[in-house]
Amino acid sequence: GRKGGHKGRARQYTSPEEIDAQLQAEKQKAREEEEQEEGGEGATGDPKKEKKSLDSDESDEDDDDYQQKRKGVEGLIDIENPNRVIQTTKKVTQLDLDGPKELSRREREEIEKQKAKERYMKMHLAGKTEQAKADLARLAIIRKQREEAARKKEEERKAKDEAAMAGKRLQSLSLNK
Repeated sequence: GRKGGHKGRARQYTSPEEIDAQLQAEKQKAREEEEQEEGGEGATGDPKKEKKSLDSDESDEDDDDYQQKRKGVEGLIDIENPNRVIQTTKKVTQLDLDGPKELSRREREEIEKQKAKERYMKMHLAGKTEQAKADLARLAIIRKQREEAARKKEEERKAKDEAAMAGKRLQSLSLNK
């Protein structure tokens, strides 16, 4: 028969609180060892303690700055990639807010488009564009048509009034007889 593998065993998980407590304990030990080294006692200390302090220092560095593990010969040769953008953090005092701000191509095109639209609207309102001229001509034609229609209605109304007055006169004359 075969013995069961490790996969059937119960798994044990450490809680985040326990992990944080362990990290803090390691950091505290590292600080104490550094203080002892500064006092002159750490030079002749145990190699095991020095090894632990180195491990804790490495874990601190991993927490602060995460760098990818270099493969193969990359660790030996220092290569500068001109296309790689190295992100640097700037302090608030180093920021230059008053200097000229460089706009991206899209931002520049958007601003130019807005300015062109404003110029066109000014020209349109002044009546200098072809579309504005066509609109004004159309409006003039519509005004003339409306004036003629109003005149015709007025004439028709006057004609009806005269016809009504003439009808009343005839009626009143016929009644008077």
